[in-house]
Amino acid sequence: MVQIEADEKLDFKDVLIRPKRSFLSSRREVCLERSFTMKTSGQNLDKIVPIIAANMDTVGTFKMAVALSEKKMMTAIHKHYSLDEWKEFAVNNVQALPFVAISSGIGKQDGEKLDMIIKSIPEIRIICIDVANGYSEAFVNFIKQTRDKYDKHTIIAGNVVTQEMTEELIMSGADIVKVGIGPGSVCTTRRQTGVGYPQLSAVLECADAAHGLGGRIISDGGCSCPGDIAKAFGAGADFVMLGGMFAGYDESGGSTIEEKDTATGKGTGNYFKVFYGMSSDTAMEKHVGSVAEYRSSEGKTVKVPYRGPVALCINDILGGIRSTCTYVGAKELKELPKRTTFIKVRMQINETFGNFQQSLKQSKTPMSSESELKRRKMNLK
Repeated sequence: MVQIEADEKLDFKDVLIRPKRSFLSSRREVCLERSFTMKTSGQNLDKIVPIIAANMDTVGTFKMAVALSEKKMMTAIHKHYSLDEWKEFAVNNVQALPFVAISSGIGKQDGEKLDMIIKSIPEIRIICIDVANGYSEAFVNFIKQTRDKYDKHTIIAGNVVTQEMTEELIMSGADIVKVGIGPGSVCTTRRQTGVGYPQLSAVLECADAAHGLGGRIISDGGCSCPGDIAKAFGAGADFVMLGGMFAGYDESGGSTIEEKDTATGKGTGNYFKVFYGMSSDTAMEKHVGSVAEYRSSEGKTVKVPYRGPVALCINDILGGIRSTCTYVGAKELKELPKRTTFIKVRMQINETFGNFQQSLKQSKTPMSSESELKRRKMNLK
């Protein structure tokens, strides 16, 4: 019999955070670092900023890991680096190793490669077991096998969006459950399959389930601005994983390409990087040769404007979250869920003039992308 859940599920766009009395006088007073002791591995993640670059080959790069580690932020390294590339990274970037997770699928070759890399680089302490559909028995069994092999490693596993599967993964050996099906900016799973769950409600449900068992969750996908990240933390996420927000920077994967005028073939002076989902045609053709005939693409490929060094993005994100904390009186990030009350809204942003880049294009004296980039780099200094 077909079932319908009548209660409304919410996404980040459906709510705002209600301000509350605050005794904080400056954003400087807010501490965004957190410390965790993992339930199953017993490992301590001490004084980290719990924001993670997604394990996509256009985002979860070694260069990104180095840049984010400087701010105590984390990176789930994509699974397509070779053992030799991992060794070179480990030798030259020892300081970044505590802030990286090694990613793996659940196939036989994935498991063998995971074993080789961990044996070669014992400093790696976090494993991210990543599949699009975390509801399969094969996935659960792989988690159990990995836990048996690596009892002292922190295991991240996902993706799921419901209470019962969050509990199943934690009881199978996962320390952290990755939550999100279909919310990503280059994910088309919801369109292709009709399957998904609004991200805010998924985080609320899965955080409650995980915390009841002593586990943790990552909100993975659906964030398009710093305010969304703050909402995810406010809903109970212990970590937030970002893909599109970290795309297009120097540290992101892929080449920087100049846009060409379609009529003349000459460069326009505007630069971009290609960003794509890991279940897209682009990713599958790159890594396995083609899209298998029994499946469809569940990701899209887009051009992202070149944005310069990722430090620009980091400052914007961390500044926004600190500001959220001052609005609700949370002196530390871990206090944010206790201080958060969501209010349902029909509109949260005034779009009269669009976003900043659109406003520049509509201006009579627009700044070129190059001059704007130079200005922003100077602000970093």
